[in-house]
Amino acid sequence: MRLLQKLANERFAKSAAQIMKFVCYFLICFLVFCTALSFMGRQTFFLHAEAGTFERAIYAEENHEPHSRSMTVHMDDNIHVWTNDDDQIDLTIQIGLSLMFAAYSVPMIFAFWFLSRVFSNIRNGQIFIEQNAAYLLYYGLFQFSIAVFVPFIKLLIRWLTNLVSDGKMSISTGQSMFNLLFPSIAFIVASYIIHYGVHLQDEVDHTL
Repeated sequence: MRLLQKLANERFAKSAAQIMKFVCYFLICFLVFCTALSFMGRQTFFLHAEAGTFERAIYAEENHEPHSRSMTVHMDDNIHVWTNDDDQIDLTIQIGLSLMFAAYSVPMIFAFWFLSRVFSNIRNGQIFIEQNAAYLLYYGLFQFSIAVFVPFIKLLIRWLTNLVSDGKMSISTGQSMFNLLFPSIAFIVASYIIHYGVHLQDEVDHTL
């Protein structure tokens, strides 16, 4: 109980909210940077070529032999790419890979932006307000869409890419669905609690 009293105080909460706001900003910048790397052809995948199979290959290289790389990004999905008849990686494959990465990163950027607004309001002492309820709802909905809908979007991108490409790409996705699904529902419930608290306080104020 004493530990709870020490942690659950205004000064600590405002300091923690300030730190978390900057953490959200950092994650947003990191996701933007990773998305740029993906579009620059620095996203890793399993490559199947005439010379063999290469792990952690990227589009922006000629030699796919294993060696130390920096400044690359990857998705949790299991992605395999096959070269075309000229034993080259099609540009359409690279575009498809980048769109897959963006399908995940762009909603995450918006989600962290809304979460940063919540921490900003808490830092300013604004806790039980309708705005926080809305921001938490948006964050939960974005996370829910990433868990449920983004895997299908990736599969659609893969299908369209293979339709127009001379090469081939496969993806196994949805492994982290439940890791995102339950927290997203928790945030949606939290938004309802704040929304209910705001309206309850309004009723008390009008009664008084």
